Amino acid sequence: MEYLHTMVRVTDLAASIDFYVNTLGFVEIRRSTNNSMKNTRILLAAPDDVSQAKERKAPLLELTHYWNAASHRNAESFGHIAYRVQDIYGVCQRLVNQGYTIHRPPRDGYLAYIKSPDDITIELLQSGEPALPLQPWASMSDIGEW
Repeated sequence: MEYLHTMVRVTDLAASIDFYVNTLGFVEIRRSTNNSMKNTRILLAAPDDVSQAKERKAPLLELTHYWNAASHRNAESFGHIAYRVQDIYGVCQRLVNQGYTIHRPPRDGYLAYIKSPDDITIELLQSGEPALPLQPWASMSDIGEW
């Protein structure tokens, strides 16, 4: 068995591309439209997975935008998407600078939770050993739910 992708439905394609590509640094691998299904499908790879994703078509994040959908919200049975990052504080700071909320700050230098524009929970894990706890992150409280 091999992990291929996680598919999430998005309501605002531009906001989702801004979040995943421009803020988190994902790379678009391919894009397709299906006129009969009235959707656009975009396959993204995390920066460290690009060569593998191009070669094996995995691991990928699939964003599916149904053109006429009013909204999609996080289903109760859906947990989260998890990604390992090289600098958890840098990634979280970039998200804050772009106006996103860190719902579970990386107080421990290892784990953070954020949400996409479509309310998809994303877990960020520090690569290797946890980073040393730093302020203001170490003193931040959780915000909302994830």
